[in-house]
Amino acid sequence: MAARTPALETFPPLRAWQRKALVEYLRRRTEDFTAVATPGAGKTTFALRIAAELLADGTVEAVTVVAPTEHLKTQWAQSAARVGIQLDAAFRNADLHSSADFHGAVVTYAQVGMAPQVHRRRTMTRRTLVILDEIHHAGDSRTWGDGVKAAFEPAVRRLMLTGTPFRSDDNPIPFVTYERGGDGLLRSRADAVYGYADALRDNVVRPVLFLAYSGETRWRTNAGDELAARLGEPMTQDLVAQAWRTALDPAGDWMPQVLRAADARLTVLRNAGMPDAGGLIIASDQQTARSYAKLIERLTGEKAAVVLSDDQGASARIATFAASEQRWLVAVRMVSEGVDIPRLAVGVYATSASTPLYFAQAIGRFVRARRPGETASVFLPSVPHLLGLASEMEAERDHVLGKPKDREGFDDDLLERAQRDDQASGELEKRFAALSATAELDQVIFDGASFGTAAQAGTPEEEEYLGLPGLLTADQVSLLLTKRQAEQLAAQRRRAAERAAEPAPAATAAPPQPMSAAQRRVALRRQLNALVAARHHRTGLPHGKIHAELRRLCGGPPSAQATIEQLEERIATVQTL
Repeated sequence: MAARTPALETFPPLRAWQRKALVEYLRRRTEDFTAVATPGAGKTTFALRIAAELLADGTVEAVTVVAPTEHLKTQWAQSAARVGIQLDAAFRNADLHSSADFHGAVVTYAQVGMAPQVHRRRTMTRRTLVILDEIHHAGDSRTWGDGVKAAFEPAVRRLMLTGTPFRSDDNPIPFVTYERGGDGLLRSRADAVYGYADALRDNVVRPVLFLAYSGETRWRTNAGDELAARLGEPMTQDLVAQAWRTALDPAGDWMPQVLRAADARLTVLRNAGMPDAGGLIIASDQQTARSYAKLIERLTGEKAAVVLSDDQGASARIATFAASEQRWLVAVRMVSEGVDIPRLAVGVYATSASTPLYFAQAIGRFVRARRPGETASVFLPSVPHLLGLASEMEAERDHVLGKPKDREGFDDDLLERAQRDDQASGELEKRFAALSATAELDQVIFDGASFGTAAQAGTPEEEEYLGLPGLLTADQVSLLLTKRQAEQLAAQRRRAAERAAEPAPAATAAPPQPMSAAQRRVALRRQLNALVAARHHRTGLPHGKIHAELRRLCGGPPSAQATIEQLEERIATVQTL
C-alpha cells in the first residue's frame, strides 16, 4: 500500500521565523534553498512542513533526508512520522528502493559517500526533495562532498539546513551559494537566517550563562621538568594546551571541584521549576568519559549515563536518558550535534576540542527552551580561546573561502596543533604527566559581557553565582548580573575607603600587597560592566551591542580575554560616549 499524502492540518503551529521562511520558499520555489537557524529553533519542523507542502501539491513524489549520524536518522524518522511523513531509517545501500509504505528514506553523509551512484539512481527514479541536515558536514571530506553532489544533482528540490553555516577550511559546501564580497572573498549566502540573538529575543531558546573556572596547574614533561601555570593567564599555545589538559585530568582536583559546582547548579535549577533538568559532561575521549562517570557517582552518589559513539545501543541509551529524570549524562562526540534532549540545562565542557564549529554545536545541546524563563549554565575552563567563543556566541558567521590567516586565526591553528600533539595515541603518557590543579570561578560570561569573580571554590561569592534563580528571561539575567557586579564594585570601593581611613600602620607592619594582574583584570572588568550597564539604562541599547561597539572603537578581543591596557582603554572610551 502506498504511503498517504500527509495532511497539512496535522502540523503543529509554526513559529514566526518558520512561517516567514516558508512563505519565502513557496514564493521563490527555487531548486536550492539554504536555511540557517540556531540549534533549538525548529529546523526539523520547518523542513518537514516544506516536504509536506511539496508532496501535497505534487511537486515531488519522494523525500530523502541526509543526516550526520545514525542516531539522527532515527530522530528524523520519528519526527516525520508524527506529522504523517513515513521515512525509512533502515535503508541500506544494498537496497534498490524503499518500500511503498514509505515516502522516502533517511541516510547519512557517510552512507552517500560510499555509494553515490545508488542514491543518484533513487533520486532519478522519482521526483525527489532532498533535505541535507547540517549541510556543512558535506564538506568534511572530498569524498562526502563529491558524493553528495553526484547523488543529488538530479533532485527536483534541495533544502539545506544548518545551525552553524561555517567551516574552518576552504572545502566548499555542495549546493550552497557563495557570493564575492567587497574584499574579493567568497562567502556563503543563506536564503533564510534565524540566529541565536533573534531566537533569544523571541524566547525560543534559553539564555546561556558561561561559568569559566581558572586555577593553578602543575605538570611534568618527558624531560622531567615540572611546569606550573595559571589557567587563563597569557602563555604560549603549547603551555595553554598542557595546562588545559592538566585541568581536565580526572585524577586531579580541578574536575571534582568544577563537577561539584555544576551539580550544585543543577540542584538549584531542579528546585526552581525545572524538576527534570539534566546535565551533560562532554569529554575528550572514551577513557576519560568513563573516569568522569565514576567521579560523578563518587561525588553525588548517583550513577551517570555514559554514551560512547562506537557502543552498540548508544542511540537507545540517549533516548532512555532523554525520557528519564537521571541527573547526569557523560558523552564524547555523539551528543555534540543534533541530538535532541530538551531537558539538558547544565553542561561541563570538559574536552580539548576547540574549533568554533564544535563549540557552537556542543553549546547548542543546552539552548532548546521548553517554556519561558528556563536558563542554561555551561561550565568551562578559563582558556582564552574558549572565552572568546563564549563571548561571541550571538555572532553570526558565514563560510568564507580563501580567508587569509590573521593573527587570531594563526593562534587558533597553533592551539589546534598543540591539542592534536597532546592527544596523539599512546604518546601523551610518555611525555606529559599531570601533577595537580585547583579550581576557582574566574568569571561569568553572558551576552558578550564578562562578570569577574576570582572566587575560590566553596566561597560565598561562588555560591552566589551558582544560586542564581533558575527561571529568568534574558533581560532578567542581564539585569541581575549587572546589579550584583555593581554591588561587588561598591563593596570593593567601601573596603578601599575604609583602609584609607585607618591609621597609618606601624613601621614594623608589612606594607599592603599590590593587586596581582589577575585581580586587577577582575576589578577592571567589574568597572567596565558597571559603566556599560549605566549606558544601557541611559540609551536602552543591549549590553552586548555596547561591548561590541567598544571593541570596534578600541580593537582587541572580547572583555573576557582583554588585557589590562585594553580594559582601561574601553573604560575611558565608554565614559566619553
